[in-house]
Amino acid sequence: MTATTKSAVTTRGRVWWFQWVSYALALGDMAALLVAFYLGRLSHAFYFHLNPAWVLLHWWGSYAQINLLLFLVLSALGIVAFAFKGHYSRRKAFWDETGEILGTFILLLILNAAIVFAGKWQMSRLWLFSTWVLVMGLLPLTRWLLRRALQSLGGWARPVVIIGCGQNAAEAVRALNSEPMLGYTVERVLLPGGCSLDARSFPAHAAIEALGEDPLTTLARLGKPHVVLALDMDQWELQERLVRSLGLNYPNLTIAPPLRGLPLFGMEVMHFFSHEVLMLRVRDNLSRFVPRITKRLFDLIAASLLVVILSPLLLYIAWRIRREDGGPVFFIQGRVGRQGRQFGCLKFRSMVMDAEDRLKQYLRDHPDVAAEYERNFKIRNDPRVTRIGKLLRRGSLDELPQLFNVLRGDMSLVGPRPLLERELDRYGKNICLYRLVYPGITGLWQVSGRSETTFDERAQLDAWYVKNWTLWYDIVILLRTIKVVLRRDGAY
Repeated sequence: MTATTKSAVTTRGRVWWFQWVSYALALGDMAALLVAFYLGRLSHAFYFHLNPAWVLLHWWGSYAQINLLLFLVLSALGIVAFAFKGHYSRRKAFWDETGEILGTFILLLILNAAIVFAGKWQMSRLWLFSTWVLVMGLLPLTRWLLRRALQSLGGWARPVVIIGCGQNAAEAVRALNSEPMLGYTVERVLLPGGCSLDARSFPAHAAIEALGEDPLTTLARLGKPHVVLALDMDQWELQERLVRSLGLNYPNLTIAPPLRGLPLFGMEVMHFFSHEVLMLRVRDNLSRFVPRITKRLFDLIAASLLVVILSPLLLYIAWRIRREDGGPVFFIQGRVGRQGRQFGCLKFRSMVMDAEDRLKQYLRDHPDVAAEYERNFKIRNDPRVTRIGKLLRRGSLDELPQLFNVLRGDMSLVGPRPLLERELDRYGKNICLYRLVYPGITGLWQVSGRSETTFDERAQLDAWYVKNWTLWYDIVILLRTIKVVLRRDGAY
């Protein structure tokens, strides 16, 4: 058997396997939906103080038949919607896929409730709502477990080749490596003609070889893997030729265009019939009235709930700070907010009361530390931090009083870092985007390394956040903040 024949056999086997994986994912979704419907009845049992085991083991009466039929119809609509969005045929990043799942089921919940209330059907409303809430948790969990099982069996990994050699290709590799549950394994980096690459600086443990004069032959020899075309701006003409030659043979060709600084989530694509012209209409979400109101309402509701829930912890921390040295509980520092207005940023005091004088003396005595402070305005093993302050900083608990800044309208739960006056010039051109929104207690920079990120990287992350804001991404950043704080990544 020749190498070409072996490659063809391998390719057919791989296609067959991925088709069955798609079926397994769809069946997993169906199973999760049915389990949620079955367990949703438990809320009814708990509310009316019934025996849960008895409720689950007995049929629930004739009205349950209507509920079951309606749920099955709506579930089928959900499965069709996921298939249409490519959940079973294409790989999606975890948070993007989860956002689509929640959005789909919220719409189905509203539709389910509207049908029941409008028809005045005799069925348990509590059962209806608890079922869809369970679905929103069980279905993502089922998908995750299935993919982990397939990953452990070696059946989830999908080989990928990157065509490129510059910064754009390197960023594409980093992006794929940051989402292990995608299952994309970068096996090779193919270099187009006239392209050289420094393997030591490239973030891939993969073979590097030439693309060759005939890209289709090279890819066929490699078993027709998933292709990501990631050329740089100076290779635009080459990219156009490769898109034309590969597009017909690779219907799922992925293109990573060398475009930076665009508001990806506020962009509309314009097509023109019979013209090979693509136009992108840019609009920053947070420059519009409705998204700003939505963000503010979310901040008020979430911050109010957090203050109520965390009030015992807030009182305990205040008592510990006061007990340690008898000084003030809060440290109020002037920060720059939206439209450049100054406000008093609240924190639990984590330093000694003469912190500024001690800082000046410490930097004079340790000039090597002065360079680190100039870069990030932070010091490892800061001698000014109190005993309770070290604990607060490790868990970022010193920032909890900023919830009151959110309620007062000075800050947002998620947003750019609240800047000091001396830091404004270092933001450069990005400062105009920063002034569109309120600074945040947490932000994209914090979940991307916290104190380990450089100041310039923070500025770039803040600019990306402002241009690409969505309410779902605020929720994602808050969830990832909890993970980062619990792991204590980069905090000091």
